[in-house]
Amino acid sequence: MTKFIFVTGGVVSSLGKGITAASLAAVLEARGVSVTMTKMDPYINVDPGTMSPFQHGEVFVTEDGAETDLDLGYYERFLRHSKMSKSNNFTSGRIYQNVLNKERRGEYLGGTVQVIPHITDEIKSKILASGQGYDIAIIEIGGTVGDIESLPFMEAVRQMQVELGRNRAMLMHLTLVPYIASAGETKTKPTQHSVKELRSIGLQPDILICRSDHHISQDNRRKIALFTNVEERAVIMCEDAQSIYQIPRTLHEQDLDDLICERFGLDVPEADLSDWDKVVEAQLNPEAVVTVAMVGKYVELPDAYKSINEALLHAGITHKADVKIDYIDAELLETDEQLFARLDDADAILVPGGFGERGTVGKMKAITYARENNVPYLGICLGMQLAVIEYARNVLHIDANSSEFHRTAAEPIIGLITEWLDERGELQIRSDDSDLGGTMRLGAQQAELVAGSKLAQIYGATNITERHRHRYEMNNRYIEPLEQAGMTISGYSAKQHLVESVEISNHPWFVAVQFHPEFTSSPRGGHPLFNSFVKAARNYSDNK
Repeated sequence: MTKFIFVTGGVVSSLGKGITAASLAAVLEARGVSVTMTKMDPYINVDPGTMSPFQHGEVFVTEDGAETDLDLGYYERFLRHSKMSKSNNFTSGRIYQNVLNKERRGEYLGGTVQVIPHITDEIKSKILASGQGYDIAIIEIGGTVGDIESLPFMEAVRQMQVELGRNRAMLMHLTLVPYIASAGETKTKPTQHSVKELRSIGLQPDILICRSDHHISQDNRRKIALFTNVEERAVIMCEDAQSIYQIPRTLHEQDLDDLICERFGLDVPEADLSDWDKVVEAQLNPEAVVTVAMVGKYVELPDAYKSINEALLHAGITHKADVKIDYIDAELLETDEQLFARLDDADAILVPGGFGERGTVGKMKAITYARENNVPYLGICLGMQLAVIEYARNVLHIDANSSEFHRTAAEPIIGLITEWLDERGELQIRSDDSDLGGTMRLGAQQAELVAGSKLAQIYGATNITERHRHRYEMNNRYIEPLEQAGMTISGYSAKQHLVESVEISNHPWFVAVQFHPEFTSSPRGGHPLFNSFVKAARNYSDNK
């Protein structure tokens, strides 16, 4: 039966619960334990799909098309054998929506619907379902202990610990052990108070992960154990590291996985973390430095592009290159010509996905620069659509646009799909998006790559599966004139024959894709598209 490890955070947010939990999962997986992970978010939004990237960071998309918290990206990057799904992330909003729907259907037989037991029962059922079929399920609770919105989750965890017993449930709590520079000391009092807050709601941590930017002495470790009623060996020091991929070994060297296996009665072999050692070695000892200019509109918050940042890092690890990302505000690029000096310094240019018209002129200026100056270019989602518009405007000399930006565009080269076929049996694009009948493409979908194309060479295959998150598509009516003008359509969706990728054959490296390859990148091997992009950037840098 599935065992559960509940992960909470205290003192402050952004301590790295997701990374720590994922690192623990990686160590357990290295011991042959099947592990899954779930994130419970206390906000009222049903999911993060409509939340601003400035507030929430990126939206991570699972294979089954769920729009989820970015922590699920960390889960997948640290685990080899588990993929996240819609069951691995749910919010307070989703829980309350489910309970209210049941109430409207009369499933509670007219009873008074309350937080306990109805909300907590719904939470517990979601947790149990998410862990089904695995040896261990690690359940992360968003927010910080003491937050009023997370109390139903905490209460559900308290109930589950009682119901499942010590052999099937345990609690891991992350806290901050701050260093006070004026006193020259690390302070344990915030950790003590955080655990006191947990105990006031009926939760006693079994493991404490103590985060700090300074060394924590053994004396402080013993003090923390004494005042929090936690075994000394279960007080784990997690000081700031040069790489997040060092954390699995940090936890393993303090025998955290042994403690868990002992508690749950798991007879499993020792962990082999040699692959993580190779990742860290390559990351911390690069042989070259390349700069990628990322031209976007959410650059003030790098977490808005978290998976892309990680995919570039992974490709750098693969090629032993330190990939520096120069975030350039696309909106400022529209009017500030001096920003082009930063494009001159870049070894490659990347335009990521996004929604809306703001910043698109600046993005297309960057695309023009990459195309005309033979700088390696990678466009993702909107970055592909704008590459097509830019090419049509500046090479075909037509007034191309997207109906996302202008509903009555004269040349809607990008638009919403409609559910009718033309006389050739091909799915077409409508130039009027007043009817949002074109549903968003979400999740993993198959694409067929054109044999001999650069993309097919990069993947080493003509049939691939990648994840999508978009509503607008390229208009198939423009395929022929674009290809006659030198832009190659190198991939099509397997089901609807929609354009998945474009490239320019007489350019050293110019590839743009409708899907999001960053969601499937891994530190252990990277992603073929990002690997090729960084290799091209390195070649460009060497030949400057």
